[in-house]
Amino acid sequence: MLWETVKLSVQSILRNPMRSFLTVLGVVIGVAAVIAMVTVGNGSSAQVTSDVESLGANLLTLQPGQSRMGPGSSDGGAARPFALSDVDAILDQVNSVSVAVPTGTQSIVAVFEGENYQTTVTGTQNGYFEARDWGLSAGRLFSSAEEKGKSVCIIGETVRDELMGRADPIGQKIRIESLNCTVIGLLEVKGANTFGMDQDDTVIMPFKTFARRIAGSTDVSSITLSVRDGYSSDRAIDDLTALMREIRRIDPGEDDDFSVRDTAQIAAMLSSVTSVLTGLLSAVAAVSLLVGGIGIMNIMLVSVTERTREIGIRMAVGAQASQVLLQFLVEAIVLSTLGGLLGIALGLAMGAVGSAMLNVPFIPDAGTIALAFGFSGMVGVVFGYFPARAAARLDPIEALRH
Repeated sequence: MLWETVKLSVQSILRNPMRSFLTVLGVVIGVAAVIAMVTVGNGSSAQVTSDVESLGANLLTLQPGQSRMGPGSSDGGAARPFALSDVDAILDQVNSVSVAVPTGTQSIVAVFEGENYQTTVTGTQNGYFEARDWGLSAGRLFSSAEEKGKSVCIIGETVRDELMGRADPIGQKIRIESLNCTVIGLLEVKGANTFGMDQDDTVIMPFKTFARRIAGSTDVSSITLSVRDGYSSDRAIDDLTALMREIRRIDPGEDDDFSVRDTAQIAAMLSSVTSVLTGLLSAVAAVSLLVGGIGIMNIMLVSVTERTREIGIRMAVGAQASQVLLQFLVEAIVLSTLGGLLGIALGLAMGAVGSAMLNVPFIPDAGTIALAFGFSGMVGVVFGYFPARAAARLDPIEALRH
């Protein structure tokens, strides 16, 4: 009985294919928009997490002043910088930290055989590469003797491309201001970080070389740290805060004149923001499902009026009111589920295109797809019931006279 009702519904839909397509278009657009939004949102969240993790595993950054979100947003210029003794104190007294290295940066022009390129020069120690989980694609790290102040450096892929093209950089000499620096290593490619900054656009040299020949001071503008395995970042932050307040003689009740930035917290916050935006956009897109449901109800009411005589004949030959109701209800459900299927296909296609354009992973969500399809079926039940009930309540005699 149900199968016969489904066949009758499909035949009725195919009698007016254009009208049927326009009827379900609202459902198609609604389902497609929700699936596309969630897919692109999932990809964006995954990309944000991946970008932040590329900064380093369990990475913390200790900076003077109170830091705000975004690159270069610390007010550390107004606060007292750190000293090399602070780094030694952290390594000696904070068990939750496995790596602590001084870090200083400046934007400087690098020169190689007539080629000039503005880049970021970082002075640090070998532990920096461990904390950042950053390996070398060629060459080696600094030796103990070189860390004491030798003129050597390790460059990123972008600097190599801009100054030397695809040539082997190992052993070449580049000039950083007045300092002739021998390239001993080439960093693995990391690409852009969460804030769009090219991580490969860098020259890294020993901190003491940087302090003496570039910065002109042994002040430490930031300390790069890595949390020891088995410890949480919150524990490490608490330990660091207690030690630095003691070292910097900050009285109880006074605000810290330093800040600790945790990459895991940044990743969680950015992912949360992305998820909220995705949810809001998906909710807006879901409104079109309701519009599509109203369209289905409208067309079904028109269909009841057009087929009044057909309904009268069916009732005259013995069809019950419940059977007439079921026929029109199934017809509305078939329309809405067909729209749901088309919407799923269109949504996945839109999600794939959007992910490719934004250069984020394509991550469809099975739960969202199932929910959108189920909601499209529910739209058919809810908005198809009223026209179906109107058809079932027709008087057979009056219907035959129509």
